[in-house]
Amino acid sequence: MVQLYSILALGLSLVYTASAACNYGTADFPREPNVPIGAFGYTGLDGPLNWYSLNKSANILCAEGHFQSPINLNSSIPVAPGNRSLTLNITSYAEGAEFENLGTTLEVPANGTFTTANNTYNLAQFHFHTPSEHRIDLEYYPMELHFVFQAADKSIAVVAFVIGLGPADPLLTSVFEYAVGAATPGEATLTGPLVFADLEDHFSSSNVFEYSGSLTTPPCSENVLWYVSAQPLTVDQGTYTKVKRILKFNSRYTQNTPGGMDLLQNSANAINS
Repeated sequence: MVQLYSILALGLSLVYTASAACNYGTADFPREPNVPIGAFGYTGLDGPLNWYSLNKSANILCAEGHFQSPINLNSSIPVAPGNRSLTLNITSYAEGAEFENLGTTLEVPANGTFTTANNTYNLAQFHFHTPSEHRIDLEYYPMELHFVFQAADKSIAVVAFVIGLGPADPLLTSVFEYAVGAATPGEATLTGPLVFADLEDHFSSSNVFEYSGSLTTPPCSENVLWYVSAQPLTVDQGTYTKVKRILKFNSRYTQNTPGGMDLLQNSANAINS
């Protein structure tokens, strides 16, 4: 997938040649032979406040959507209790998996399934954000992990975990074991061995926030089903510091409550009124 985006802003013409969105690896954004570099960013004219202007036809929901993500998760968002009809099953990789630096995130292509009462979704990849994109009762966390799934009907579900600082999680430690080998956008390396049994147990025993939102990257497509564990994972300080030096900052700002006016649209209306 190679898309050309041309924008005119402050007298500058900027051309982008790839769009590594958070649904990369799904039917809408198939994987490329080489690691793509994102066509957007998180600062200045590349950042979320200007995503709409990067491609006004494709990214209209980034400015006008009413069900945008991420959000603040609180008592107004439905919570499914532990041991409910949600099943997370991710394939283990005894010899590690590919670890890619897309410029916009660090990503691992992976296989697995996520089953709800209404559908079964196949895993495309998982990736990371620093700091967390979702907040729980207004609290940010140092990191967030997204598993992106797609069903046969092309609907998308994301299983997410906020990540705090604490005891080293063996899975996260192994994911980032050789991260320095992909310190530059476009580079790829390997993870350490990946075993997801503890993560699956963590998810099955945790309360889970459920809501319908959007991709947190352009084109900000809606009708994405989110399942966010209310119980954080933890990562040790050393691993977090190593990852943060590579990812730096790659989080979209908190959006309005689901169904509310897009914050960018609200600001534009206020300026024009």
